[in-house]
Amino acid sequence: FIERRMLMAHQVETMAYAGELPWHGLGQKVEDNLTPQEMIAAAGLDWSVSRRQVFVPQEPGHGHTEGTLTTQEYGMLVRDSDNYILGPCGKNYVPIQNEEVFSFFDKFVKEGDMTMGTAGSLNHGRQVWGLANIRQGFKLPGGDEVQGHLLISHPHQWGKSLTIMFTPIRVVCNNTLTMALGQKGDRFRMPHVKAFDADVKQSAELALGLASKQLESFEEQSKFLASKQYTDDKFDQFLAQLFQPALLPNVDRTQFNRTCETVHELVYTQPGHKMSEGSWWSAVNAVTYFADHKAGRSRDASLSSAWFGPRAATKRRALELATEYAEAA
Repeated sequence: FIERRMLMAHQVETMAYAGELPWHGLGQKVEDNLTPQEMIAAAGLDWSVSRRQVFVPQEPGHGHTEGTLTTQEYGMLVRDSDNYILGPCGKNYVPIQNEEVFSFFDKFVKEGDMTMGTAGSLNHGRQVWGLANIRQGFKLPGGDEVQGHLLISHPHQWGKSLTIMFTPIRVVCNNTLTMALGQKGDRFRMPHVKAFDADVKQSAELALGLASKQLESFEEQSKFLASKQYTDDKFDQFLAQLFQPALLPNVDRTQFNRTCETVHELVYTQPGHKMSEGSWWSAVNAVTYFADHKAGRSRDASLSSAWFGPRAATKRRALELATEYAEAA
């Protein structure tokens, strides 16, 4: 018997965090020295999933007798703790448990290369994540500090892959960027068609080395952006390209929509706005601060979009576009 609960309005189901209250203001505070297993329990992720058979009522007629039909082609992915249906899945789908995924962090936490930062569940368990600080970072002029993190995105959804992403966080305001590791071919992705075994874990561990390289590249890019000043006209074009392309090529700021106006104001008011003031680095952070802290009707929906959804893509596009403008300056 499978019981399907009514959906709640909130995206964040459960969450735990170490350190200061996250920018979205959600979650249960925990000690900053938790093991991955302790973080799973604190974040309410100590549950399993299973693939269940589908039974379809069959009415008599057309050569059939009354009863039920079963299909091996499709099943339902179900959370075992409450029998909540996460969605359909194919016959080759291999459920991967939260505990298996978080075991990726074990070695690094034990050796002091990482500390667990936050973990949680979105959309009733369909999206599980874990964020760990890789204990590496850099500082820009004015003491603007950036710390490197690894974000594991673990979807309990057919057709979606487990991914590991490099995630730099600007300390002064907790602005985030989620980026593929290295080039496209280097990104770690694992579809649910094989178990998360030792070979997969070994491949995933390469992500730490890729993250270190990505951090070096991002540091170089950030310092370059911080060294290049924008003009008012170019900044207006930058905002229009991101949020209101209909205004191009001759941008009239008096025609800005609410989003463009808000981001334009944030470049002068965001936390740390005096650091690298007037630079393309400041322009990028106005966009990321808007996406993380201001956009959306609720904080939990913002978390989902800013890390995994459309706003995550907007932030990456802002970084690319600002770099293009800085190179042309």
